[in-house]
Amino acid sequence: MPVSVDARQRIIEATYACVARRGMAKTTVEDVAREAGISRATVYRAFPGGRDELMDATVSWAVFDFFAKLYDRIQGATDLEEVMERGIMFAHRSIVEHEVLQRVMQTEPDTLLPALTVESIRIREGIAQVLAPFVVDRGLAAGVDLGDAADFLARMVLSYISAPGRWDLDDPAQVARLVRSELLAGVVVPAGSR
Repeated sequence: MPVSVDARQRIIEATYACVARRGMAKTTVEDVAREAGISRATVYRAFPGGRDELMDATVSWAVFDFFAKLYDRIQGATDLEEVMERGIMFAHRSIVEHEVLQRVMQTEPDTLLPALTVESIRIREGIAQVLAPFVVDRGLAAGVDLGDAADFLARMVLSYISAPGRWDLDDPAQVARLVRSELLAGVVVPAGSR
């Protein structure tokens, strides 16, 4: 008997709650079943690959949830600079303040990083797709391919939100300088040149 979409979602949310309390390595299928109020057999029907499939699905769900919130945050932005500034600040703050992510990254990065690596291609592609129309509106620098530009910007955004270097990503003025002087330089037509 197939498991309903609602039951599958309840299992994923139960897994997330267990990971928040115990970490990824210590969370078992039994813990998840107990948290969700269902049998282990139901968990295995929903996730035939067992614990590994369940953890991958939970990471995918958390990533999707993050990007849904990020998408909401950039709504209403009028140009590429504003989209990138809002997105970088929101993403950086979300990562820093995400208790579950921070805990797992500190206590068991070897468990989380492979799951995030699987998601990283979809994450980068998703960011590039969001940025592409704004890049077109802004205008590409001579000889720059739209796909290459959007991919480059997505890679740079991901790099800076996880490792900001000398930039204070909580400071709007610094984020604006980062976006305008480093990320967009050479990719789009300079402001005022169109």
